[in-house]
Amino acid sequence: MKNILITGCSSGIGLETAKLLDASGIKVYATARKQEDVEKLKELGLKAFLLDVTNEKHIKTMLEQIYSIDGKIDAVFNNAGFGQPGAVEDITVPVLKEQFETNVFGMHEVTRQTLVYMRKQGYGKIIQHSSVLGIISLKFRGAYNCSKYAIEGLADTLRLELSNTNISVSTINTGPVTSKFRENALKNFRKNIDIENSAFSEVYKKELKERLENDKDDTPFNLPASSVANVVLKILESSKPKPRYYVTKATYLLGFLKRILSTSLLDKILNKI
Repeated sequence: MKNILITGCSSGIGLETAKLLDASGIKVYATARKQEDVEKLKELGLKAFLLDVTNEKHIKTMLEQIYSIDGKIDAVFNNAGFGQPGAVEDITVPVLKEQFETNVFGMHEVTRQTLVYMRKQGYGKIIQHSSVLGIISLKFRGAYNCSKYAIEGLADTLRLELSNTNISVSTINTGPVTSKFRENALKNFRKNIDIENSAFSEVYKKELKERLENDKDDTPFNLPASSVANVVLKILESSKPKPRYYVTKATYLLGFLKRILSTSLLDKILNKI
């Protein structure tokens, strides 16, 4: 039986992926950062464990546990991450560091430690969850944009470095997908952005706050979280996974425009989104 470690399973994409893979006969190690979320995962019948990707000891213990039980680690889906909205000039260095701690450094440490086992066994699949915002940038998402751009650089480089091994690296570029991402982003926005004293105060109040508070899935090209879960299953079942997978028409469209348009023309389009 194949096994996989999935980070960030408290809700949305991580949760749906864990449920789908478990139902498909794959042994899933579903993890979450908070114990209450771990208990909820267990209530759903999943094998759930506590894992904070910013804690190196947590990662080490989790991987040791998997290897001691199964004697292998077939795959890892680095899904844990969050969004920090706000204009670049309103993002303080500590807030930017916090964004990178989970989205980039946590993902990197999980990958780095997992590779020790995959090197030992001679095979494995690494799946990195990026975003359409790792391909193009949108305003007021600077912290998140650059964290995803960093993932792209790490994944592309790692894929080249592992090209002569049986360890694959696949990047998933997800567009608008139904999850609690927006809800959590709103909390971070309120917590870390000085709305009243920002040069974008009026924009925040009229547009950004309203968009984040909108709980309707009316974003163009929006897909359910299961759309990403299906891609992860496809990667696990493939003998030769592709290096990159786009999810949602928005990702395909914006990825295409990034390739064919000048930077100035693309900026005009992105400024309208």
